[in-house]
Amino acid sequence: MLIHGLSNDTISWNTLSPVLAHTGYCVYTITYGTESLGPIGATVPVQDSATQIGDFVDEVEAATGAKHVDLVSHSIGGAVAYYYLSRLGGASKVGRYIALAAPLHGSTLSGLAGLQPLVESTGSGAAATRRCGPCQLSPGTPFLQDLEPNPGATPQIPFTMIVTRYDQIATPYTTGLLDGPNVHNVVLQDLCPTDFTEHNELTSDPVAIHEVLDALDPAHATPPTCTMVLPLLGPPPR
Repeated sequence: MLIHGLSNDTISWNTLSPVLAHTGYCVYTITYGTESLGPIGATVPVQDSATQIGDFVDEVEAATGAKHVDLVSHSIGGAVAYYYLSRLGGASKVGRYIALAAPLHGSTLSGLAGLQPLVESTGSGAAATRRCGPCQLSPGTPFLQDLEPNPGATPQIPFTMIVTRYDQIATPYTTGLLDGPNVHNVVLQDLCPTDFTEHNELTSDPVAIHEVLDALDPAHATPPTCTMVLPLLGPPPR
């Protein structure tokens, strides 16, 4: 199951999804967390989005007869997936947790998150902040203090955390890394130094996709094939 990031929809998986399907996986995804702006997803509180994802998991398992689903998420989708897993009873229904640039320790947004208290101090942004999923991931929020990611609490679920040093949204990039015996952290540049992919391009980055496939089938994991990946542009044409 693919869980998109902020202000995105199912189209954000148009590279990874066919790769997974071609490999033999049944792939499911939805646009979740929308409000009155139309199909712009993951903008509502994380708790609401996680409830919606939980309902979708139930639908998929009922339709397929599967006992577990593997969750592959991007950006705030990683927080949504983790909240479902850890707070809404999802641990018994999840096989693997794989996240691309998931800001589970919060994000400074390259410094822009520091403006949130200033906006709230005027009174004009307080109500909006309470209904804003991304705002919940600013450092020090009550939501983050409650979330406290602890993969060790679900030792039966392998966690794979994939990040890029050139992330400009989930910052610092280490916010997407976790500790625990059931955690495999992947910094793309440790594998391929010429991969300069940034936050939004992670879902189509060839090395990230390779690491997702390895995480789904670790018994047949292989080393990645490195190539030059340019920020915003991706791999150069062949």
